[in-house]
Amino acid sequence: QVFLCVTSTLSVAVFRGHFVLEDLVEEMKKQSPALNFGPLQPDGQIAVQGSFPALRKLREFLCLKAKSLSEEDRGEGKSHQRLRRKQERRGAMEMRSPAGDAPRETQVVVLDTDIYHYMKSFHPRALQAHGVVISGVTDGDITTVCIESAGSEAGAAQGWKAKRMIESSSVELQRILRKERICYKEPSRGEKQRYRELCERLKPQHPGVLVLPYDTHMDVVGTSAAVFGFAEAVRR
Repeated sequence: QVFLCVTSTLSVAVFRGHFVLEDLVEEMKKQSPALNFGPLQPDGQIAVQGSFPALRKLREFLCLKAKSLSEEDRGEGKSHQRLRRKQERRGAMEMRSPAGDAPRETQVVVLDTDIYHYMKSFHPRALQAHGVVISGVTDGDITTVCIESAGSEAGAAQGWKAKRMIESSSVELQRILRKERICYKEPSRGEKQRYRELCERLKPQHPGVLVLPYDTHMDVVGTSAAVFGFAEAVRR
C-alpha cells in the first residue's frame, strides 16, 4: 500500500455560531475540489477522503480560519476593558519571571499518522528543535503537529525552521515508505500475543521496519524492500 489516499473525520463544530456549517462545507468543497466529502453530521463532523497533500491543505485552510476567528474574538470588547487588561498585564509582568512573559506563537503541520509514527521512531530529531515545543494530536489517519515557540522574532524564526524541517522530512518519507497490512488469523488475545512475540524476535533482523499493532491486524511500515522482507518472514 502506497500513501496515496487517506480518510479523515473533521470536526467543524468550532465554527458553529460564526458560520452556517452547510455554507462552510460548500466553501470547503470549492477550496478542495479533488476531495470527496461525506454528509455533514449533526455534531459538526464530516468524513473527507482524498490524496494526503489535498487533505493537508484543507486542514491548514480550516486552521487559518479558526485562528482568524480567535483573533477577532480577542479583539472584541470596549476600549476601557482593553486598557484595564493592559494595565493588569503590565502589573503581572513585574511579578513574573522573564521566561513566563513572552507570548507564544504556534505553527501547525498536518501529517499522515503512519509517517508521523515512523518519524518519531526513526527520525526523532525532525520533531525536536531548540527553543520550541513540538506535540502531536492524532485523529485517525491524520496527525496534527503543533510547534510552539516564543512570540519574539527569534522565537518565530525557530518555529518556522522547525516547521520546514518536519515538512521536508515528511515529503521524503512519503516518497520512500510503503505499508503492508497483516491480518490476524483469529482476533483472540493469544493470537495477538503470538504475533507480538514473533515481531519482537524478527525486529533485530529488520531494523528499518515499524510495526503498528491493532485489534484485528498489524501495519508494517518501511521501505519496499524492508516491508517485503519482514512480511515474508512473518508469514513463514
